Amino acid sequence: MDNSMEERLLSPEELNSSDLKRRVWNESKKLWVIAFPGMVARVSSFGMIVVTQLFMGHIGELDLAAFGLQQSILLRFVDGILIGMSSATETLCGQAYGAGHYHMMGVYLQRSWIIDGVTATILLPLFIFTTPILRLIGQEESIAIEAGKISLWFIPVLYYFVFSLTIQMYLQAQQKNKIVGWFSASSFLLHVLLSWLFVIKLGLGLAGAMAAFSISSWLLIIGEFVYIFGGWCPNTWKGFTKAAFADMLPLVKLSISSGVMICLELWYSSILVVLAGYMKNATIAISAFSICLNINGWEFMICLGFLGSSCVRISNELGRGNAKAAKFSIKVALGTSIIIGVIFWVLCMVFSREISYMFTSSDEIAESVSRLHVLLAFSMLLNSIYPVLTGVAVGAGVQSMVAFVNLGSYYAIGMPIGILLGYVAHFQVTGLWIGLLSGVGIQTLLLSYLTWRIDWNEQVNKASERLGRFFIETTEGSEESSNLA
Repeated sequence: MDNSMEERLLSPEELNSSDLKRRVWNESKKLWVIAFPGMVARVSSFGMIVVTQLFMGHIGELDLAAFGLQQSILLRFVDGILIGMSSATETLCGQAYGAGHYHMMGVYLQRSWIIDGVTATILLPLFIFTTPILRLIGQEESIAIEAGKISLWFIPVLYYFVFSLTIQMYLQAQQKNKIVGWFSASSFLLHVLLSWLFVIKLGLGLAGAMAAFSISSWLLIIGEFVYIFGGWCPNTWKGFTKAAFADMLPLVKLSISSGVMICLELWYSSILVVLAGYMKNATIAISAFSICLNINGWEFMICLGFLGSSCVRISNELGRGNAKAAKFSIKVALGTSIIIGVIFWVLCMVFSREISYMFTSSDEIAESVSRLHVLLAFSMLLNSIYPVLTGVAVGAGVQSMVAFVNLGSYYAIGMPIGILLGYVAHFQVTGLWIGLLSGVGIQTLLLSYLTWRIDWNEQVNKASERLGRFFIETTEGSEESSNLA
């Protein structure tokens, strides 16, 4: 649909109900084309972590607590950095696609590989020296030693994130994310099969569970490499180029602001897991808290599909210079995501105890998880709102503003509340989760206000300036705009 058609659809004169229904239907189709494969990809990717935790829980309580600590703290820490930095790829590729600068998308992808790869290597010592780090922050000795063993298995996963996150955003921006969904779903099914084979049938324990995780992850990346390099992205992938090393500083700045934005959000829950480790029964507290975080996180992956779709739709429309379509897309994405959040809220309220036994055979851990079900349900409800608003920020390229929102919401408000209720008021894990929920609630309100205040016509101009600054001429020239028409 060209710009004149979009303007016609979104003009103020079209105010009757039939036109509104048609506009919502058209926008919903565009959103779901992007969102559903993105949901499949993110749910499958996060699902591999959850499945690994499921098998860990049936190996032993110590393995479950160590994996929960490792995954909730260290993996979430580096994942937050890499997800955040990769969102710069999402912003630039989405706006480049909307503007018709298709060849630049492959250049942006390569630059992101370089930046994220260097970042992952800088973070590598965290995985090598996990045990002394956990000892330094006062975690139980047995959990610290076991987590140190697990962390070495996470090193291949660290570099898997570098490629999977950036490739997904590159393909998603050009609406080719169906292939990511298929590859991710296949990788997830393979992971379930390998985990069952290695852990249950062959009795390989910890090594079997982590080996299954690494193998499944990297087979996904290999499949995506074959798809890109094999000629299925002819207009956006022109091969490796020295241009990827040029003009890196502006992208580094955007990547850092993106990384800070996401990190402040994901590290918040990680710090709360660390605080859970200081409670009386640390093994039970960490296990219960990390299980709830993973349940919440799995539902959050579905909502991230709307984050991705709203980001792509907004960045595409800003790249085209269509501010009205960008604003209308926000309304449709937010309404759809909230409906899904309500459905998960109901499911969590009704089936909380049954869900907890999926992760553990310990009655004590299951009971601790069940006590958090009301707070977990409301966390799921808020999950349906703020990821869409974050996607709006990423699509518009205003990540630095969201970073300040996250800093104030989580660290100035949410965390102090959690510490006071958890330790001073002796609410234990429940107090920590109330603090988490408070931070998310404040963040949602502030992001709503930020979205309402954005001048979208100004964002159109900024997107044009940003793309012009990064643009590198190609030999195809004007032919490029007709290639993907």
